[in-house]
Amino acid sequence: MILLLTVPLLVPFALGPLARRCLDRLTPVAALWSVTLALVVLAGASVAALGAFVLTGLLKVPLLAGLGDLVHPLRTASDLVVLPAAAAATGALTVGAWTVVRSAVRQLRAFRTARSQADRRPAAGDLCVIESPHPDAYALPGRPHRIVVTTAMLRSLGADEREALFAHERAHNAGGHHRFLVVAELAAHCHPGLRTVRATVALAAERAADEAAALAVGDRRLIARAITRAALATGEARRERPGFAPAATTGPVPQRVAALLAAAPRHRPRAAALAALLLAVCAAVSAGASGAGVVSFHHEVEVAQGEEAR
Repeated sequence: MILLLTVPLLVPFALGPLARRCLDRLTPVAALWSVTLALVVLAGASVAALGAFVLTGLLKVPLLAGLGDLVHPLRTASDLVVLPAAAAATGALTVGAWTVVRSAVRQLRAFRTARSQADRRPAAGDLCVIESPHPDAYALPGRPHRIVVTTAMLRSLGADEREALFAHERAHNAGGHHRFLVVAELAAHCHPGLRTVRATVALAAERAADEAAALAVGDRRLIARAITRAALATGEARRERPGFAPAATTGPVPQRVAALLAAAPRHRPRAAALAALLLAVCAAVSAGASGAGVVSFHHEVEVAQGEEAR
C-alpha cells in the first residue's frame, strides 16, 4: 500500500517536461486540453494519496482506532515509516489548502474589482475602454464577456494592431481559456511538481488565442507585431487584473512571436500521438496507483475491523 501511494506523489515531477514536449508537438488547442486534463488527474491522485497517508497515521492512534471500530491493529509498514509519512502528508495538505484559499480570495477580489470597473464604463459591443495611464488589455470573463483595454494601450497601437489585439482577446473569451487557467492555478497548489505546468497551460492558452486571431485576421505577421508592441508598451507596469484573465501580453512573448512568424510546421501525426500517449500513460499510472492504494487501505481497514478475514 505504501509503495502504491508513493507513485502518485512522484509522477507529477515528470509532467512538466512532458507538458512542454506536448505543446511542441500538438496543436495549441489540443495541447491545452491534453495538459489540463492530465493536470487534473495528477492533482486529484496526489491529494487522494496524501489523504490515505493521513488516515493511515490517524488510525495508528489508539483512541482514533477505537473510534474507527478497529478490533485488530492496522497492518501497515513500520510505524517509523508510516507516522512520519502521515505527518508530512498532513502538513502538505494543510499548506495546500491554505494557499488555495488565499489564492482564491485574492483572485476573486481582483475579479470583482475588474468586473465592477468594467460594468461602470459604457461598452461598445464587448469592448470596454478604461481611462488609465498604464497600457493594458485583457479578456474579462463573466456575463457578458468583456475585452478590457486602457486608453494608454489604445494610444500605443495602430488601428490595424488594435483590431489584431482585440481578435486575440476575443479568442480567449470564445475558447473559455480562463477556465483552464483557474484549473491550473488550483492544481498547482496540490503538488509542487505541478507548479511548472501552470506556465505551460498559460502558454498553450496564449498560443491557441494567437492562432485563432491569426485565422480571424488573416495575417500572422500583424498578430505578431500587435502582441509585440502591446508587450513592449505594457513592460513591467503594475497590472490590476485577475490572474485567470488571459491577456496577449502574458507568457513568453518572443517564443509566441517566433511561432507566428515561423513557416507552417509539417504535420507529424506520429510525434503528436506519442506526446499525447505519454501524457495519457502518466495520468493513467498516477490514477491507477492512487486508486489501488486507496482500495488497499480500505481493505486493510476492513480486516482490522474484523469484517473480512485474510
